[in-house]
Amino acid sequence: MEEPRRTHSSKEKKIKRKEVLEKKRAIDEVIKTAYAEKDHLSSFPPFRRYDRNGLSVYLESGLGEKLSSSMKRYIQNLLKVNMEGPYGPEWPTEEKVKRKEMVSPDARYIIVREAPDAKVDDISKAEREMCSTCWMGDGDPVVGFVHYRFIVEEDTPVVYIYELQLESCVRGRGLGKFLMQLIELIARKNRVGAVMLTVQKANVSAMNFYRSKLRYVISTISPSRVDPLIGAEKNYEILCKTFDREAKAKLEDCQL
Repeated sequence: MEEPRRTHSSKEKKIKRKEVLEKKRAIDEVIKTAYAEKDHLSSFPPFRRYDRNGLSVYLESGLGEKLSSSMKRYIQNLLKVNMEGPYGPEWPTEEKVKRKEMVSPDARYIIVREAPDAKVDDISKAEREMCSTCWMGDGDPVVGFVHYRFIVEEDTPVVYIYELQLESCVRGRGLGKFLMQLIELIARKNRVGAVMLTVQKANVSAMNFYRSKLRYVISTISPSRVDPLIGAEKNYEILCKTFDREAKAKLEDCQL
């Protein structure tokens, strides 16, 4: 009687192992296919330009390993201006991490540039003086960027937004929401289960933007949900928006 049971158990293990391997291959293929596309903007022509609320900008794709020296300096400067406050004493260490992340072969970018035919009053002289970082490279002035990647969280392929940074002079005009809509479209087209990002608790305006305006929720993998005691010690939350039932069960856990 024992032998058939062992055989049955062995078959079940083999079937289970095969299912796990097949799922892993499917996930790897999703990530591989997403990275094979070098210009994710090409699928969404209407999102190449933003002309609203007195702002005229256009978008272009970029790769972390091919950023120009001037673009690297710009990204570093804008990150410092925008994030040194929210990170506080942690910034010097975090800045070093971000410099390495910036040029990773996996890093994908959406660069935001001021349109050459923008009206003089689109970004007024006074507003431009408010801009904390001045573009010193070639081409039209850069006024922001998104750094994103395709990764796996909880056995779910996702788009993870590493950075969404805008100059102060272009905020409050709907551009941030426009960029997030684009990222969500890119995520859906590439068949990933969610868009995820990390927000510093001290960055109240960013937290309100993602949670209230865009309806992102605190993910099950965020420290505060993994363990409230540990979460209380951490200075950040991980937010997400899921696109299918499986991703929702793993990353949102039916959170209200």
